[in-house]
Amino acid sequence: MCSHKQQRNIPAPSPCAGKAPLSRLLFLASPPPLLPLGRSPRWEPQAGSAEEDGLCSESCDSEDEEGMLQSLLQFLSQIKRLKIVFDQSKEVNRKNVTRILDVLAKQNHKLQQLCIVCHGENPYFYSGQDILQSIRNICDTENQIDLQHIDFRQMPFTLDDELVELVATSNPNLHSLFINNRTLVCNVAPGTIRKVLRACPKLSALGVYYASLSDDVFQELLKPERAAFTHLDIFCERLDKYIPVISEELWAAVSQKHPQLCVDLEFDHTVPACKIPRILKLNIPVSTLQLNTYNYMVNQIRFVTQSYSSTLKKLTLQTTSSEDLNSSLVDLARQCGKLLEIHCYCVVSQEVVEAFLAHCPSLKQYTLKVTKERHPWKPVTVQ
Repeated sequence: MCSHKQQRNIPAPSPCAGKAPLSRLLFLASPPPLLPLGRSPRWEPQAGSAEEDGLCSESCDSEDEEGMLQSLLQFLSQIKRLKIVFDQSKEVNRKNVTRILDVLAKQNHKLQQLCIVCHGENPYFYSGQDILQSIRNICDTENQIDLQHIDFRQMPFTLDDELVELVATSNPNLHSLFINNRTLVCNVAPGTIRKVLRACPKLSALGVYYASLSDDVFQELLKPERAAFTHLDIFCERLDKYIPVISEELWAAVSQKHPQLCVDLEFDHTVPACKIPRILKLNIPVSTLQLNTYNYMVNQIRFVTQSYSSTLKKLTLQTTSSEDLNSSLVDLARQCGKLLEIHCYCVVSQEVVEAFLAHCPSLKQYTLKVTKERHPWKPVTVQ
């Protein structure tokens, strides 16, 4: 997943002009989540140099959005790493984001990383076509932008074959591409992912729907000239019940070809319970597993313990309480020594909590409740 250093807010941003080239921007187009009622929303662009994140920051009340944008545009051409976070339910936010992206398409030839995060609700009948068109503009072959990292996992607009292929062919030096954005429909076919892998020989990290994978995609990863492939992030949803599963033999071959490969698997609650055991294969080097199914998961947990004990680092479960669940979790704790996080969103026994604390020396966070509490359940950080 995409990670970013915590940026420092430094007052008096005006001295930034003329300093070292700015290489990072975090653009927040919405009020903070805990903003008291009656306070004005804030637009908060933040920027930092390659030497030090958070070199300067600017903030501006929504009443002066135009002034904020003009200030932002002064250094936009120097941005190398860009993350845009906004509430897409507000039209003014959408317009300003498209404006920034369109200016980038015309002026910025240094942009290397692009991440777009939406944290609002889509308005009725809104499909993000304005944002998607601005992304197309950035990828226009007449521009000189050469993106190396793209993350659309939190941009809830349906992507299609044409756009994904355009992104790949116009950015042949891509190292990572994440398009598993949890929309209701996956419109990216396996054939398009094959084209992406061919167009981007340096690609080492890929996030996709399970429906976008196929035997032919895996054969592409097995080609002798393929560079090291290290991260595969897969989202599984309801349409996967119609999709042929990747065979155990292909997973074994890809794992052998790329020994550093780590796989993150997320199962949406819409995946039929009978499909999960068919997708989970013995030879998948699973690092992160999310089973958000609300089904009886004891058998799957036992399989995970037997198959992924040497690779599993994070496990999230949405399931139902039972003594069998407690027993299977205690066994998992004893076997999965590399675990960094465990989150189980149902009540478990005290023995389960003690087992993870005793047998997982690298544990950083856990969500394990022995009594029912009001949601949201907050994780405990291990000191």
